[in-house]
Amino acid sequence: MVLFAAVLAALLFPVSGKAQSGTLTPVQLFALADGARDQGDFVTAENAYRALADNPDIDLRNEARFRLALMLANREGRLRDAAIQLRRILDERPKAARVRLELARIQALLGNLGAARREMRAAQAGGLPPDVERMVRFYAAALKATKPFGGSFDLALAPDSNINRATRSNTLGTVIGDFALDENARARSGLGLAVRGQAYMRAPIDRNATLLVRLSASGDLYRDTQFDDVLLGLLAGPEYALGSDRLTFGFGPTWRWYGLAPYSTSLGGTVNFLHPMGKTTQGHVEGGITHTANHRNALQTGDVYSLSGGLDRAFSSRFGGGFQVFANRNKARDAGWSDVTAGMSAYAFREIGRTTAVISASYSRLEADDRLFLYRHRRADERVAISASTTWRALQWKGLAPLTRLRWERNRSSVEIYDYRRLAAEIGITAAF
Repeated sequence: MVLFAAVLAALLFPVSGKAQSGTLTPVQLFALADGARDQGDFVTAENAYRALADNPDIDLRNEARFRLALMLANREGRLRDAAIQLRRILDERPKAARVRLELARIQALLGNLGAARREMRAAQAGGLPPDVERMVRFYAAALKATKPFGGSFDLALAPDSNINRATRSNTLGTVIGDFALDENARARSGLGLAVRGQAYMRAPIDRNATLLVRLSASGDLYRDTQFDDVLLGLLAGPEYALGSDRLTFGFGPTWRWYGLAPYSTSLGGTVNFLHPMGKTTQGHVEGGITHTANHRNALQTGDVYSLSGGLDRAFSSRFGGGFQVFANRNKARDAGWSDVTAGMSAYAFREIGRTTAVISASYSRLEADDRLFLYRHRRADERVAISASTTWRALQWKGLAPLTRLRWERNRSSVEIYDYRRLAAEIGITAAF
């Protein structure tokens, strides 16, 4: 109670460098907070650290945030709250290597291994003194630590100029003449609800391997339910730590519903290999085979073979990016529905204050094996997509933050019905960590 009364006094009077009647100096308040923490009085310690975190001196408030983060993570197990405090320090001090390494460790404990590796690369890109360089090897071991279960989600309102990715043309050219297209076969705009989420569970197999089970779901939902598009996937398999490399296998089904009716069922597997390349770069290769049964058109049933590879790099503590090349082979029952797709994509992110901005672009070309008997030409598409998104961490609440995203697509096709333009936005919330 004496400690709590002292904290109340500190909160009721401005904290300054000189002790005044009824006022605690920052040094005294730090001593009070540390003493309460060491005695297990975490409520008092948190109140004191948070009082210091409002200090106008940037070094004082960030030291308070750092001590608070360590207490939350190491003493109370509040990893998500600790990550938020560390991120606030990095918003003001992006080159604070020790802070970024702690954030990497906590992200790993949360199970966010990709985010943990990204923070490690950013720390090393900013330059590390020799003593901190030694810490990198210590914290790299944290990447092998995994949270047994977790998840994330996005929820957003999604205005879209072309919810069915359809042509704007009123007619369709065929070998027997032009046909008038039904209204539902042409581009339709609408306001939808975009839902994205995933959950995972890990169970140890041995010292260097875990069983990883992932459940993912997505949905684009509209008032007119005939355009609802829902996906649900389950993937399970072993994940191996091979020194600094990581090899992950997955196998499982995926279900898709369109217009609230079954559209397709898939069963397949993937293998992913992740390899660090220096301090700030990592490479990855992934391959997969999937059998898809199409419930609307049996001629589209077949096998899909995929292969991709890319690099991710941190250019500085607040700026990074990467690229990927990919190829897919779709072998359907009918040659007209079989095709080959190849392309590339790139992305870049930038931390701007307490906002994360990401821009990405992709290009792909699709060529069908043969011409469908109804159309005049064999299908050949060129698709370009550009997106920009921002996560506004300054407005976050309980680990959630506002998200805005804008996406533009253009698909040029030799078959008129596949030729379309699309502009879509998302305004919603996302998990901040």
